[in-house]
Amino acid sequence: MDATCLFGNLEKIYKVFSGSPQRWTILKKHVNITVKSWSETRWESRVKSIKPLRYQAEKVREALLEVREKTTDPTVKVETHSLAEEIGSFRFQICCVVWYDILSQINTTSKLLQSANMQLDVAVGLIQKNKENVIRYRATGFKDAQISAKETCEQMNTEAVLKQKRLRTTKRHFAYEMPDEPQSDAMKRLESLEDCFQSLGDVRSIFGVLFNFGQLDAQTRKDQCKLLRDKLTFGEQSYIDGSALATEMENLPVLPKAQMSPFELLTYLSQNEICELYPNLWVALRIACTLPVTVASAVRAELFQAQINKELLEIFHGTRKTEWTGSDKH
Repeated sequence: MDATCLFGNLEKIYKVFSGSPQRWTILKKHVNITVKSWSETRWESRVKSIKPLRYQAEKVREALLEVREKTTDPTVKVETHSLAEEIGSFRFQICCVVWYDILSQINTTSKLLQSANMQLDVAVGLIQKNKENVIRYRATGFKDAQISAKETCEQMNTEAVLKQKRLRTTKRHFAYEMPDEPQSDAMKRLESLEDCFQSLGDVRSIFGVLFNFGQLDAQTRKDQCKLLRDKLTFGEQSYIDGSALATEMENLPVLPKAQMSPFELLTYLSQNEICELYPNLWVALRIACTLPVTVASAVRAELFQAQINKELLEIFHGTRKTEWTGSDKH
């Protein structure tokens, strides 16, 4: 609950200083990094809102105390006093360190996933690495966070002790009512994180042959091409021929690089105007390169896939030329 309340306190701090030009001037006199509001939809805004309290907590606290001394508004005086006490607490500083470390990692991954050229295999690798970092931080990061928080408390001349908070209990009117308890088991949260991206890993295993077909033996490549054909079959209509796809992979000319991503290979086929010689590979690569792998594009996934299906059917029936440019990917 302390981690949840942290962002509420950060918003209060921002509103206190942004509510008056005089208070904002006092803040800028003390700090180099000004406090910022945060958004529900952007990880980066959360990182920026924590950063001033992570690295300049002492200065922000001094600014709050100065506002408390100079203001004539009793509400602002009480609010700044309360926030200064909160910033000086060991618990608050631990939350700042933990959240800043974790969100910085997540923000980096989030930015990379929003890239227009993001590939499926790279996305799976980023998410897997992010999960491993969270597990590693759970094992060793909290001790390091306590050390950093203790150093900050010493700079502010406050006591680095975790004090027990008394929470108000809500009276239950019926015996069958249960308290609304948040999920506190960290492993369950990690399992929830893994479930969220399980489907992405499943898709990676299906299209994996397009990422490493040059490293597979003939039989394995043929089996995986048949698996891909089965997954790209809707009703009685199959978008590719699995056996023909395996043959096309074997008969590819010498590529510019030993390891090429699906998008690079698709671009190579288009630029050299040989896509008609490898129709099954061409179709499979187009589908793989237009799979939505980011949170933002997932909203449009269903409509986007329907458009791809329509275009592919037109290709099969000969009513559409097999032209492709980099802009088709978007």
